[in-house]
Amino acid sequence: MQEEPTVESRRIYRGRVIGVRVDTVRLPKGGTSLREIVEHGHAVVIVPVDPMGRVLLVRQYRKAAGKTLLEAPAGGLDEGEAPEEGALRELQEETGFIAGKLQPMGGFWTTPGFCTEYMHAYLASELRRSALAPDEDESIEVVPVPLTQVPDLIRSGGIEDAKSIAALLMALHIFN
Repeated sequence: MQEEPTVESRRIYRGRVIGVRVDTVRLPKGGTSLREIVEHGHAVVIVPVDPMGRVLLVRQYRKAAGKTLLEAPAGGLDEGEAPEEGALRELQEETGFIAGKLQPMGGFWTTPGFCTEYMHAYLASELRRSALAPDEDESIEVVPVPLTQVPDLIRSGGIEDAKSIAALLMALHIFN
C-alpha cells in the first residue's frame, strides 16, 4: 500500500491527555481527503499474575463507556519514560504491587484508524506489595481473577475493552 502524504495539518484541540488535528492528505490515485487524528502518547498495559495463578485486574468507571469496566492495569507513558519503567509505575499505582519479573509480550496500535496511541504489553510476575499513590482522578478496585476464568469473562462480556482483551490473550498464549 502507498502512503498518504500530508498536504496540510490543522490542530483543532490540545488537552491534557489528547490532541486533535485534521490532516489533508494526497491520495495514491489522485485527489485529496481529510483524516481526523486523535494524538495520544504511547501507553502500557500489564497482566500481573500472582503466585496463585490469579490475574490482578482493576475495576473502574469509564466515562466514555458510561459504565464500570473490568480491565488489565494500564496507563500512559510520562515524557521520556521507557515502557518498562511506565509498566512498573502503573502496576504500583493501580494495584499496589511491583513485579520482580516483567516480560514484554509485544505491542499494538489501539485504534489505528484515527489515533496515534501505541500500547506496549507486559506480563508481570513475582509480585510483591509496593504501593505508589494512585492518580488523583482515579478510583480503582483491584479484582483478583483466576487465569483460567479469563476466556469465559471475555466471551461473556465481563471484560469488554480491547486493550485488556488483547493483553490477556497474549498472556494466555504464554501460559498455554
